[in-house]
Amino acid sequence: MIGYLVLENGEIFEGDRIGATTVDTACEVVFNTGMAGYLETFTDPSYAGQGIVMTYPLIGNYGVIPEDFESEQIWAKAVVIHELAEFESNFRKKDGLNKFLRDYKIPGLTNVNTRKLTKLLRDAGTMKGYITSSLENMSEIMQKIREYEVGSVVKQVSTKEFVTYGRNLEKQIVLMDYGFKHNIVNSFLKRNVGVTVCPCNTPIDRILALKPDGILLSNGPGDPENAQEEINIIRDLSKTNLPILGICLGHQLMALAHGFKTAKLKYGHRGPNHPVKDLQNGRVCITSQNHGYYVVADSVDSEVAEVSHVNLNDNTVEGIRYKDKNIVTVQFHPEACPGPHDTDYIFDSFVKGL
Repeated sequence: MIGYLVLENGEIFEGDRIGATTVDTACEVVFNTGMAGYLETFTDPSYAGQGIVMTYPLIGNYGVIPEDFESEQIWAKAVVIHELAEFESNFRKKDGLNKFLRDYKIPGLTNVNTRKLTKLLRDAGTMKGYITSSLENMSEIMQKIREYEVGSVVKQVSTKEFVTYGRNLEKQIVLMDYGFKHNIVNSFLKRNVGVTVCPCNTPIDRILALKPDGILLSNGPGDPENAQEEINIIRDLSKTNLPILGICLGHQLMALAHGFKTAKLKYGHRGPNHPVKDLQNGRVCITSQNHGYYVVADSVDSEVAEVSHVNLNDNTVEGIRYKDKNIVTVQFHPEACPGPHDTDYIFDSFVKGL
C-alpha cells in the first residue's frame, strides 16, 4: 500500500505503508542517527508525540526483543525508514518489526528517501507532518498539521503509581518519572542501589516520607517549560540536602527551577554519536542523546551554578554543577543502551555521594 509523509512546508515523501496501515496521524517529525538500538528508540517515552525518521538505511534486521525495550510500549507516533529488513536474524528475537508496529497501532513508512528527508529537516529544522494513504484532501491534511502540537505530555508518559525495584538494598533513591527509561533503573541496580519510581507530580512530603538517599530526575518528552508543576516540586527538592542527579529533561527542569532559560534546537540531538567535553578534566566522551531543547548558556547564573559539560558539535550546554549543593545534571544519557558507555562515571560519582 502506497503511503505519504506530508510536511508542513508542503513537501511530500512517498513510500510503502507498514505497521498500522489504516491509521493516519500528525506528528512532529525528527530524525535519529543510530545505527542500532531501534527498539530502545521506539520504546523511549521521550519520543511521545513525535514521528521518528531513522537515518540508518536498514531497520528491523534483528527483529523485536522485548528484553531490550525501554518501556512497556511504543511511544513514537510514527516511524519512517528507508528499508525494512525482509528477514530478521537474532536468537533472542520474538517477532518482526512490522508486526510490532501493527500490534501497537503505530503507522509507518518504508522505501522512503530518508537521506533527502533528513537533509531537509537538518536545513529547515524540525517540522510537523502527517502520514496518510491518500492525498485527495490536501487542505484538510494541512489543517491537521497546522493544528498539531506535541503539548504537555509528561503526565501522559509518567507512572500513575509508586513502583520499587531492588528492595532492601543498602541505598535507595527516588526516581521522579517524567518518562524514564528502564536502563536508568538497571544502571542503579547494577550498583546495588534500589529505585522507587514516583509519579511526576508527587508532592515533596510524600517523596521525603520515603527517606531516600538521593533523587533522580528522569528524561522525558516535550517542551520543559510546559512542566510547571514538576518545576515547582523540583525547586522544593533542590532546597533539601539530598543528592540530586538530573538526566535530559530532568536537567532542563532543574535549570528552569533555578531561573535559567531553555530554548528549542533547530533539529535536536538524537542518536548515540554526540561528542561531549567534560570541562573539569578535559575528557571527551561519545554520548547518546535525545532532546529537542537545551539550557541557554548565557542564562546560567555563575553565582548559582557552573556549566560542567559542552557539546563539541554546537557548543550547547551538556551538564551543570550547582554550587553549594549536591546537584549535578546532564543533557546526555549515561545509561545509553546499546551504547556508548563512555559516561558511566556519572552514575558512579552520584552513587558514591549517596
